[in-house]
Amino acid sequence: MKHILLAEDDLDFGNILKQYLEISGFTITWAKDGKEALELFQKKHFNICVFDVMMPKMDGFTLAEKVIDIAPETPFIFLTARKLKEDKIKGLKLGADDYIVKPFEADELVLRLNNILKRTEKTASISIQEANIDIGTYTFNTQRCELICGDFKKQLTHKEAELILFLYNHKNQLLKREDILKAVWENDDFFSGRSMDVFISRLRKYFKLDPSIAIESIRNVGLEFKVS
Repeated sequence: MKHILLAEDDLDFGNILKQYLEISGFTITWAKDGKEALELFQKKHFNICVFDVMMPKMDGFTLAEKVIDIAPETPFIFLTARKLKEDKIKGLKLGADDYIVKPFEADELVLRLNNILKRTEKTASISIQEANIDIGTYTFNTQRCELICGDFKKQLTHKEAELILFLYNHKNQLLKREDILKAVWENDDFFSGRSMDVFISRLRKYFKLDPSIAIESIRNVGLEFKVS
């Protein structure tokens, strides 16, 4: 069974959610605040994390940043009662695989968790087949989620690695924005689009050491990952 780290300070809601996820076939470790969640994450392996944004001792955004530093390949979802657009964009910029506003149907959360896990497993299966991929003068280690070029070594988040892998598998092809969003974010709404723009900007910086690599945007169409 897939192991979920649930960080939720609302005891009633957390207890109900924990029971429902267990009934749905997951193993749940429940932390009542961000600090406890971080301590648990440092001790155990989790397949995916579900973090409430507003928590005592450490908020969900700060918790996610620390989790990324420890194991950037671990996917995570934010839960929040706040509907502020700025909050959602901040969560997606951090690399969240999803952002769900309360109240929501528990079935919806289960569906999203399963979709993310399936996608993660698919990426992992490709990584096992080919651990190192040469992209120009870079080496992309898919198992360690690392991008290396000479003395440059970048530890990637799971979302960054997934995006690079998708672009590489479709290199030198014109890709529609909606196709990238549906493949990597599984959603082509406004917020996912903003998140993708942030990630594309990051990848351009990561690949700047090799002038033969370019991520070119075609206005109102999409982009092309060019590798000579």
